[in-house]
Amino acid sequence: MSAQPSLFDVDDSSQPLADRLRPRTLGDVVGQGHVLDADSPIGRMVTAHRLVSMILWGPPGCGKTTIARLLADQTGLAFEPLSATFSGVADLRKVFRAASGRREIGQGTMLFVDEIHRFNRAQQDSFLPYVEDGTVVLVGATTENPSFELNGALLSRSQVFVLRRLDEGALDTLVDRAEELLDRPLPLTAGAREALIAMADGDGRYLLNMVEQVRYLPAPVDQATLAAAVQKRAPLYDKTQEGHYNLISALHKSLRGSDPDAALYWLARMLEGGEDPLFIARRLTRFATEDIGMADPAAVQQALAAWDVYDRLGSPEGELAIAQAVVYLATAPKSIGVYRGFTRAQAASRRTGSLMPPAHILNAPTRLMKDLGYGEGYQYDPDTDTGFSGADYFPVGMPRETFYEPSTGGYERAITERLRHWATLREHPAASHHHSPHVDD
Repeated sequence: MSAQPSLFDVDDSSQPLADRLRPRTLGDVVGQGHVLDADSPIGRMVTAHRLVSMILWGPPGCGKTTIARLLADQTGLAFEPLSATFSGVADLRKVFRAASGRREIGQGTMLFVDEIHRFNRAQQDSFLPYVEDGTVVLVGATTENPSFELNGALLSRSQVFVLRRLDEGALDTLVDRAEELLDRPLPLTAGAREALIAMADGDGRYLLNMVEQVRYLPAPVDQATLAAAVQKRAPLYDKTQEGHYNLISALHKSLRGSDPDAALYWLARMLEGGEDPLFIARRLTRFATEDIGMADPAAVQQALAAWDVYDRLGSPEGELAIAQAVVYLATAPKSIGVYRGFTRAQAASRRTGSLMPPAHILNAPTRLMKDLGYGEGYQYDPDTDTGFSGADYFPVGMPRETFYEPSTGGYERAITERLRHWATLREHPAASHHHSPHVDD
């Protein structure tokens, strides 16, 4: 394979890969065809060589800076970049003076402001006269919601374009281009390549930075090797106090095994050995949420109460409250339904990345957000005939998954029946629902 000069800058192999792979034309930009294609809003502006001021709103690594630079190149505008993080009024005045000089000789100027939301209201206001009289075409880039972060006057003079996080196809294209530029395939197994793309979480720049880290690894790089190479290794657990951890493990497992007598014994051993009672209280609180959870929702309150009582009374009086919590937790019904469900949800979150919530459950306090479809079709569950709308609350493009599976013991017995009832309603929705469109979070 050989690199294509029309796409890649290969003159300096010491440059970061993300710079060498920076697109040369708007057609080379991946993942943003909805605003850049010839029949899209920005595409039509480029064809007409008539840009208006705009705000590019999107996540990190989706191409905002690259798009702005290419827009200037393809419409013949001088490109003046500023970062709102490092620039102030003096920098803006310098740009405006230079733009005014260019205007006198018929040369237009694009003022690109990265992280434009970091400029304060007064700084944003300073753009207005130069935008209005055409001295500059303003292109602002932001990762924050423009409705909240930018002046209304500035928004009214700009068009907002929403850029998307790069999907798997776009990221895969970037990997292909990197391999073409490097003139060899990456030393990744098929599974590791998929994992690399998933780890990028829609950020093209981060993906290419990871490619640079793995390109020299000896083949084959599997998923485990990849994770070790590009993720920070967790620190080793401190084993210098082995007896300390042995005893807390014995207490924890006695609680889990519903043996209050053994649990009280290990509690006494720890306290006699000089263990900090507040450390024990923290561990009991963790146990209440991890090993009991919704089987007895009062368990965590018992643990927190013991923590609070000891904090108020100290030793030795407060230790009795900790002993009471130990007995309560040991004799409570056990369930890891919440723990296991949350672990599954975390895995799904890492797998799916930054998928947007469905538009119908997003609030729309601004006109821009309403125009984007936020909140449209939302059903207020308490106001339906059954108190349950059966709406889909998962991200767009993600099939429904079951993470929480309650046990059949304790309070979770009732939860199980409730979930079954809702599952039936979801499969056979009620014929009519009331709708309360003005109810927010």
